[in-house]
Amino acid sequence: MKGILTLITLSGALSGAAAATSYPLTITDDLGRKVTLKSEPKRIISVLPSTSETVCALGLCDRLVGVDDYSDYPQQVTKLPKVGGLYNPNIEAMVALKPDVVLVSQYGKLAEPLTQAGVTVIAVNPETYDEVFSKTLLLGKILNREAQAKALVGKIKGDIARVEILTKNAVRKPTAYFEIDPTPYSIGPNSFMGVLLTKAGARNIIPASMGDFPKVDPEFIVKANPQLILGVDAKTAGARPGWSGVSALKTGKVRDIPAELNSMLGRPGPRLGQALMGLAKLVHPELFK
Repeated sequence: MKGILTLITLSGALSGAAAATSYPLTITDDLGRKVTLKSEPKRIISVLPSTSETVCALGLCDRLVGVDDYSDYPQQVTKLPKVGGLYNPNIEAMVALKPDVVLVSQYGKLAEPLTQAGVTVIAVNPETYDEVFSKTLLLGKILNREAQAKALVGKIKGDIARVEILTKNAVRKPTAYFEIDPTPYSIGPNSFMGVLLTKAGARNIIPASMGDFPKVDPEFIVKANPQLILGVDAKTAGARPGWSGVSALKTGKVRDIPAELNSMLGRPGPRLGQALMGLAKLVHPELFK
């Protein structure tokens, strides 16, 4: 028995050693650029709140030297220097922090000026549900935390599965409209938020053909007549032309989303399972009594 345990321990140690990232490391980022990291990054700037959360969930919060204006979780990142956002970046502040890598989104125009300033920039931007996991693993590789990234992906999937066990057996699955912006913008079924809505036990009225985060004609919503409206309060929804006759308003099934849950739902990161739990409670409160 002792020999078997020794072999298991040795096997674990070897697999841990095998998981170490080899540098220099060249990857293709979400902007289609080939980027080479000469060594393991020790000074990291994150310009996306979800990325900041993932870096911390991989145990590397202490390597963050700067974050965007919206990064606020975990608490530790609120004390870090702020470097603006994707569309109002403070390039000088970023360069002054002497980062080994700046993690950005594919949106905004950060890659070019930072690269010209001699800073290594990698765009990692999950948008679909599956990308949340694949990009977490990619960050693990970039930051030499592959084993931790695999464990994190397993934890997120486990958290999600626990909620799905409840919602899968829901007697009714209401048709739902989820508003992320009063313009109005909504979520398509293939976006990470759209997948969460389905897993929460709702049927999204937005078809995949409209895209992941489409701008929606208000008349389309009225015609679709959703049984549940999320992301806007009843007073606001009821004041819109034609909306007072929508099923969700007539039956009182309009739910604004609390700020903390809204923040979690909008971030494709480590708290996806918690976000799904909060959403499921809004869609199916009867399952959580």
